[in-house]
Amino acid sequence: MELGRGKVAVVTGAGSGIGLALSNAFAGAGCSVVLADVQEDALTAAAAEVGAHGVDTLTVRCDVSKQEQVEALAASTLERFGGVHVVCNNAGVGSGGDPWFGPIAGWEWTMGVNFWGVVYGVRAFLPHLVIDGGHIVNTASMAGLYPGLLGPYDASKHAVVALTENLFNSLRAMEAPVGVSCLCPGWVKTKIHESDRNWPDELGEAPVRDAVQEVQFEHFRRAIDEGMQPSAVADLVLEAVRENRYWIIPHPDWMDVAMERWHRVAECADPEPPEDFPGLPPRSEMIAEMMAAVAAMAESDTASG
Repeated sequence: MELGRGKVAVVTGAGSGIGLALSNAFAGAGCSVVLADVQEDALTAAAAEVGAHGVDTLTVRCDVSKQEQVEALAASTLERFGGVHVVCNNAGVGSGGDPWFGPIAGWEWTMGVNFWGVVYGVRAFLPHLVIDGGHIVNTASMAGLYPGLLGPYDASKHAVVALTENLFNSLRAMEAPVGVSCLCPGWVKTKIHESDRNWPDELGEAPVRDAVQEVQFEHFRRAIDEGMQPSAVADLVLEAVRENRYWIIPHPDWMDVAMERWHRVAECADPEPPEDFPGLPPRSEMIAEMMAAVAAMAESDTASG
């Protein structure tokens, strides 16, 4: 589809990272932009930056894990602009804490934002998109094509990949004038590793990482800090929207790992994480660091006892 004056793009998670880059990219193309985010100060700053492109903007504070707030976002968009053409369900979080022995709240928050936020976004805007045509972009992750990083995050992104493909197939069968794209980035220089800054009070205290998880987190943080610029991802998204392409894979070097996993699935072989993973030290090295952290933690407990 063509982008430019008269087109309206909605972006969730617009306060930073990929969401902010998408908002700037759509504005740069001449579109009016609706910026939604749960963090008000970031949203205010983002609106000023995006508005500098000389386009109309609307900011809506929105917790995408709440259906009523996403529906209110759609209503505000239609009230202000009279229509919508592109919807980017982009908001995402990554929770700390042990997924198997820690509080269940980490799962609830991650699935609420990453999965239900996409479901609510699709359902709130799709009835309006099918009227005049448009495009939906759902932000998944390479973690949606290959599990093994963080349990709740991986599960949420696998769910986004699945629902987005089902949405694509359903709309194609209906011959609806709505394009669909699934964005699966790898390491991108965002604040995803600082997600707990927006931890909701209603879920109690945010989960705390133990010494072992801190080892893994530091490697993830470094990979993110050294990752692709969000603006480069946004450029690929706009290209896909214009060309009506489904898959958006900014990091094709991850595909070998994903394909190897599927070869093992086809052979009914047990999962076996790769020794070498894009952006991370060798797996054996990371395990050695984790074991050292466990030993240090045990020694500290013994000394304090």
